Amino acid sequence: MDATPLLTSVVAALAATRLEAVLIGNAAAAIQGAPVTTVDFDFMFPATPVNLAKLKRFAGHLEALVLRPYYPVSAFYRVMNDDRGLQVDFMPVIHGIKSFNSLRSRAGKLELAGHSLWVASLPDIIASKRAAARPRDLAVLEVLEKTLREKKRQAMPRA
Repeated sequence: MDATPLLTSVVAALAATRLEAVLIGNAAAAIQGAPVTTVDFDFMFPATPVNLAKLKRFAGHLEALVLRPYYPVSAFYRVMNDDRGLQVDFMPVIHGIKSFNSLRSRAGKLELAGHSLWVASLPDIIASKRAAARPRDLAVLEVLEKTLREKKRQAMPRA
């Protein structure tokens, strides 16, 4: 399955609502060349009252609902459109990351369909998965670390 059409609609909705967020998790790792898969998009965002209002408008652009799942108990918001198979999670806090601003300062910007998408750095994705220590996060660490080593090797100047 090619997630590009779904991601394009998510990025367009972020731009239309001016909701500032950074893509994290396996989707962000896959964009950077890691051979991982996912069925959703995860974002870190500042959960201010203004951004929560933007989140509702974001969901409206996608004809989706904003849900507050309670498994496990956390402060994240899930935006879902079952008809499109769309699931987008927004988290104000993620394991291993000090703050949204620190994450954003190390993120890279990707242009997609005329809009910008902030994508977390591989070291931040690895740190978050290591700190979360959930079995599914630990299972991909070796793949992510190998991808990071390969990217560093390719970036080294040749003598």
